[in-house]
Amino acid sequence: MIKPKNKNILILSAGRRVELVQDFKTEAAKISDGLKVFTAELNPAMSSACHVSDGSFVLPRIDDPAYTDRIFELAQAQNTGLIIPTFDTELKILADERERFARAGIHLIVSDSNLVAQCRDKRRTVGLFEKLGIATPEIYAAGALTFPCFAKPYDGSRSIGAKRIMSPDDLTEELLADPKMMFCQYIDNEFDEYTVDLYYDRQGRLKCAVPRQRLEVRSGEVSKGATRRHALYGTMMQAMPKLEGARGCITAQFFYRKADNTLYGVEINPRFGGGYPLTYAAGGNYVGWLIREYLLGEDVPFFDAWENNLIMLRYDAKVLVHEHQA
Repeated sequence: MIKPKNKNILILSAGRRVELVQDFKTEAAKISDGLKVFTAELNPAMSSACHVSDGSFVLPRIDDPAYTDRIFELAQAQNTGLIIPTFDTELKILADERERFARAGIHLIVSDSNLVAQCRDKRRTVGLFEKLGIATPEIYAAGALTFPCFAKPYDGSRSIGAKRIMSPDDLTEELLADPKMMFCQYIDNEFDEYTVDLYYDRQGRLKCAVPRQRLEVRSGEVSKGATRRHALYGTMMQAMPKLEGARGCITAQFFYRKADNTLYGVEINPRFGGGYPLTYAAGGNYVGWLIREYLLGEDVPFFDAWENNLIMLRYDAKVLVHEHQA
């Protein structure tokens, strides 16, 4: 088996991402029997993903000034060549540090700072979609709302704080006064929700796109989904063949109406999405490509032979930890 110089992998803010850790372990084993997949968290003892990794480590809070230094030290100590951030609020911090890690032979898989900033601020994401030629829901001024509408924080995650506003009676002074709240055109249930998992290589070239229909969502994360190959896939090929500053897995969310192929771009997240395990099962081997591209220096070929109409039905599982009392 091939043995890359800096061979280990570190997944940050691992939390409940058990399947992502397992997928990385599966692909790592194909490359080298000595390649380890580590995880790091604020509290690894209470993270299910940390318990299924090859080892876990404590990190300070993301807003701690020592956050990136601790990751850098950890990566060097554990012979890490590949770091995978997974949490929105750490992306910009790490993007600003990517070159420092690269000089030490550590590949920090995060998109450029400018792209991360555009994705983090959903008001700026509208401009990004416009550059790509993709329509977005209209944004309303707080004093000129059209009902129904949809309110959400411009820098939110996992649908936290998002709500449908059916009439003026649903508005509160607190909601209107919130400087982070943005009000958007409400997209009705004639549209289906989609997340597209996109893989971009080191040059920002699209190598794979797998649209996933969000059949059921729980706490902002897909619990039931299905891969779909139709006009949305073609749109991705035409509109997003290159994305300036993109690197690795990018998840883009859309509303799509199949009857007339109407499409609205909603948001872009420059990280692995919670529903990525469906894309992996369908053949979109982003985890394996990251290992081969960054640890082995291989080029990733374009791939479109993923399985269509593959349905994922997620369920709750457990990780048992035998706690030893002192």
